[in-house]
Amino acid sequence: MKKMKLSEQKTIRITMVCLFIAAGLLMNNVARAQGKYILSTTEFTVKGGQAKQFEDGIKAWKACYLENKGEWTWTIWKRFNGKGSVYVLASRSENWAKMDDDKDEAGKKCRQIAMDKIVPFVENTEDNFATSIPEFSKVGTSESGVIWVSFFQVENSVLFKEVVKEISDIMQKTEGDKRDLWYSANGGGPESADFIVTSPYKDFASLDVKRDGVWDMVEKTKGKIETEKMRAKFRSSLKNSWMYLYKRMDDLSHNPIK
Repeated sequence: MKKMKLSEQKTIRITMVCLFIAAGLLMNNVARAQGKYILSTTEFTVKGGQAKQFEDGIKAWKACYLENKGEWTWTIWKRFNGKGSVYVLASRSENWAKMDDDKDEAGKKCRQIAMDKIVPFVENTEDNFATSIPEFSKVGTSESGVIWVSFFQVENSVLFKEVVKEISDIMQKTEGDKRDLWYSANGGGPESADFIVTSPYKDFASLDVKRDGVWDMVEKTKGKIETEKMRAKFRSSLKNSWMYLYKRMDDLSHNPIK
């Protein structure tokens, strides 16, 4: 699979949506915890009742891009809870230097499709960057047609990471691998998360499969008293947290597995 470039993420914001002008613009098909990388996401809030038109526009842009032999790869996720009709475009890069490479001829050729068939249906957008945390994240592969994404604002990042690392190590010892993919946010506004964790599932039915919760697993390893101490430590490190459920939209994505 060709590595995703931050420059190409920047290009799709310009050529696929052009939303900095018009409005004012986590994830592989298989979750792969590799070396450290930068996750780039663009969240689209679509105008009420116009999700189909937005999706049709993405499909048209994708067809044009592939016809012109575009090499960039991306995944689009649709949010299933929370306010509004929200989609997230995600891609990743091995480093920031990739942002300097702005050559994407296929994207340029498809720009007008974006202007005509995508931009009119977008209410607003938000861009974010995050860096993966391999030491907290799963190493093996898992199908991720559906993901729970948890967002954390923290008061004490040192305490927070201490607890997360210990929980992740307990998971690995108990189940043979960690369960999730962790990220540390790069910048953002006052309402932005500091840390993000993605929990992958094959499909919605997989959410019904019973397994030990995180704290149940910790209690079986450390006992009730020590677990309560850890939970208190974790709570004291937090300022706020929230969760969203997403489904991968394969027909809108281009992320072939090779």
